[in-house]
Amino acid sequence: MTEPSRLVLLGSTGSIGTQALQVLTRLRDRAPQVAALAAGGSRLDLLAEQAVAWQVPVLAVACRGEEQDSVREHLRQALSRAAARSVMPDPVTTVLTGPQATVDVVEAAAPARNDTVLNAVTGSVGLLPTLAALRSGARLALANKESLVVGGALVRDALQRPGQVVPVDSEHSAIAQCLLSARHERGLTSPLVTGRSEVRRLVLTASGGPFRGRRREELVGVTAAQALDHPTWSMGPVVTVNSSTMVNKGLELIEAHLLFDVAPGDIDVVVHPQSVVHSMVELLDGATIAQASPPDMRLPIALGLTWPDREDLSGLVEPNRWENPVAWTFEPLDSQTFPAVDLARQAVSASDTHPAVLNAANEQVVEAFLTGGLEWLDVVSIDAAVLAEHEGLSSPGLDELLEVESWARARAQEMVKDRSGARTGHMGGDA
Repeated sequence: MTEPSRLVLLGSTGSIGTQALQVLTRLRDRAPQVAALAAGGSRLDLLAEQAVAWQVPVLAVACRGEEQDSVREHLRQALSRAAARSVMPDPVTTVLTGPQATVDVVEAAAPARNDTVLNAVTGSVGLLPTLAALRSGARLALANKESLVVGGALVRDALQRPGQVVPVDSEHSAIAQCLLSARHERGLTSPLVTGRSEVRRLVLTASGGPFRGRRREELVGVTAAQALDHPTWSMGPVVTVNSSTMVNKGLELIEAHLLFDVAPGDIDVVVHPQSVVHSMVELLDGATIAQASPPDMRLPIALGLTWPDREDLSGLVEPNRWENPVAWTFEPLDSQTFPAVDLARQAVSASDTHPAVLNAANEQVVEAFLTGGLEWLDVVSIDAAVLAEHEGLSSPGLDELLEVESWARARAQEMVKDRSGARTGHMGGDA
């Protein structure tokens, strides 16, 4: 008899993680047992509620070493409060804390081939848990695009079998679904078939973000609040800012190249404000296969957990309605105003480490923008400047990647200070 499958959920208190637990309530008999949850330390009360509700035996909190004692105590108290409000007891027997907790929890939960690790961590810190999940042999439902962008070659080398990685990003889930209808023998997630690929190009769709239709001169002085006001999706602050600059779409282009083994030059981006067509695959004969569904992340999350099978999500995800008139529009990307996609295409074509530099620099400058230390227009400008200084490495090891990331963050921070100082000095001179 096959053992019941288990789920290790990394980033459980974030947007993807909380929606994944909603999905589990609809999977009923197909729902895996939640074997472990991991999160950052900012929402410990929510983590405790999740642990009690799902009777999770292992928890992990990523935090600095000096914070471990206080985090453990806070979490223990939160678990007691959550258990007191519930008919369920406090189930936790193991609590892991520290900088490597998200990696440690994968090893502690010991997922097997029949299990799934859903990596919904934000940022390049997701690389190490991605590698740990692949080493375990479990299927990896990947919502952390940065781990693939940063460590593409390492991720490929860690694969134990074709199809071990299933994408959760809506665009890459859409492409994987489209490829089920096309003969495409390459890539990490595409179905293994014989014969040549019939794919001519991939088409990633983008909502256009909050600044769609604006010209570059109209974006001087935009605020973090404006950049975070996404017209379609509800996401974390870093991803939302990246959507406003189109850096997110650039990272998705790199991810698509690595997942599906399609050349960067054969991956296009079009703006689709309705966010209903999530991506498309154009075939050699001119036919295009598109995947359309409401802009609801719970659908690709559910598919990531049950791939390639589907479950009835009625009552959770409402399907498109065809009884009323509807129109979808597609627009070319304005690369002059939003150069990030071209920058990402250049990065992935330059060397194995240029994508890591792009991601690290961008994480640093987005943080500065969100805290008021940088202009929005400077984000991609600094990304490009840091990339231009990087010489690139071939087939880097993990230590080399981490060194490259560290350099890119430090160099980006230096540029942030220079531009912030120049702006402050200019403002002082005007006064």
